[in-house]
Amino acid sequence: MGLLSEGISEVIATTCRNAAPIGIINRGGSMHMVLFRGSHTARNVARDRRVVANFVFDPVIYVRTAFDDLPDDDFVTEKVGGEVFCRLHEVEAWAAFTAEVERSNTEALVVRLTPVKEEVLELRLHPVNRGFASIIEATVHATRYVRKHDPWLLQLIEHHAALARRCGGAREHEALRLLEEYIAGKTGK
Repeated sequence: MGLLSEGISEVIATTCRNAAPIGIINRGGSMHMVLFRGSHTARNVARDRRVVANFVFDPVIYVRTAFDDLPDDDFVTEKVGGEVFCRLHEVEAWAAFTAEVERSNTEALVVRLTPVKEEVLELRLHPVNRGFASIIEATVHATRYVRKHDPWLLQLIEHHAALARRCGGAREHEALRLLEEYIAGKTGK
C-alpha cells in the first residue's frame, strides 16, 4: 500500500457519517494521526477503531468539513474484511485503516493506523497550486484560531488568504470566502 507519502499528508478522514480534514503522519513506514479531544472524529475513532483517508483535491471540501457536517448522501459504505468503513462518495482514491489509540492526554489522542485496503477510483494529475496549499494551511490555522483566539494564528490565516487570492482559481476563492464566513461566525470577526 502506498497512497500516503513520507511526511504529513492532508486528507479528509471519515468515520461513521463524519468527515474532517486530518493530517496523516507517515514516518519510517509507521502511520499516525493526532485527533483533538471532543471532536466527532476522535470519539468515533476511539469507539470504532477504524477510519478512512479520502483523497480529494477540492479546497471547498476541506473548509466545509473543518467546520460543518456533510449530508448523509455524501457518504458511501464499503465492506472490508467483514468490517464496514465509511468513505466520501466523490473521491479520487481512498484508504481504509484500523486505528488504535496509542497515547492520549487532556487535549489529544495519538492514533496508530494500520492500512487494510486502498483503492484508486480515478487518477488525475494535480499540479502544485500554491492557492490550494494556502487554503489548506489557512484552514488548519482557523480550526485552532476559533478555539484559542491567538492573534498570531489570525496573522497566519491572513497571510495564506492573500496567497490564495493571488495564486488560486475559482474553487480556492470560493473556499476562502467560505472560510472567512466560518471564522466570522465562530468568533464575531
